[in-house]
Amino acid sequence: MHPKPDPLGLIGLGLLGSALAERFLGAGFRVVGFDIETERRENLCRLGGDAAASAALAAANCRRRVLCLPNSEIAAAVLAEIGPHLCQGAIVVDTTTGEPEQMEALGRGLRERGVEYLDATVGGSSQQVRASQAIVMAGGDAEAFARCRDLFACFAPQAFYLGPCGSGARMKLVVNLVLGLNRAALAEGLAFAAACGVDPAVALEVLKAGVSFSRVMETKGPKMLAGDFTPEARLSQHLKDVRLILAAGERCGARLPLSGLHRELLERLEAAGLGAADNCAIIEAFRQR
Repeated sequence: MHPKPDPLGLIGLGLLGSALAERFLGAGFRVVGFDIETERRENLCRLGGDAAASAALAAANCRRRVLCLPNSEIAAAVLAEIGPHLCQGAIVVDTTTGEPEQMEALGRGLRERGVEYLDATVGGSSQQVRASQAIVMAGGDAEAFARCRDLFACFAPQAFYLGPCGSGARMKLVVNLVLGLNRAALAEGLAFAAACGVDPAVALEVLKAGVSFSRVMETKGPKMLAGDFTPEARLSQHLKDVRLILAAGERCGARLPLSGLHRELLERLEAAGLGAADNCAIIEAFRQR
């Protein structure tokens, strides 16, 4: 790949952000990144990127800035900090899974200043991003989306344009609802198999071969069997997403009884100290007595 001349600002270098950094660097982009955690900034330097001392410095002299943050409140605070560096014609690509109405408002405010904002949410774990197996679901200006296809192509074979600002965030909640319940159903099934005297490893192979197959059986099934909760996407982060799903459902009048039960399970596990574990630790909700 030929190096890209324009630096790319990346703010947020956690599990997903560091995976994005790897993909952007591998595609030849110069990445200037920032995170409040020193260790994460040092890791970016080891990968070949440049660490900035602040979010504002990471955003300076960049035509496109990528945000990868825990929630939309933090994204709003970061945008306020880097505001002086956002000139007309700039693009902010926000991969944060946040509150759709808030992200819509962020886009509206930036558009008034001539800055384009894409709520370009990512479907997939950090490991799937590293393997270029994720998808992108984006809302915002269609032309700005087209101008960022080269970024999305670094880690996502498919990028979906869904409409105005907030559309990507709404679609991400739909995806996370189904994905999270798939994980919970798999965890309950494997625990049920064990309780019935069926080898869970055999049960997983049968499930993968039959009509009940879902991709989480490949990505999370082996981790559940091994009790490997090394985080690729943290349980507490998904609990945050489930709360966003339920809040969105309340606003639009959707009935989400399964998501309500899912929130209760995740809250119990977080209270038990598993919030920082991988979200496949949901299986512990069914193993506990």
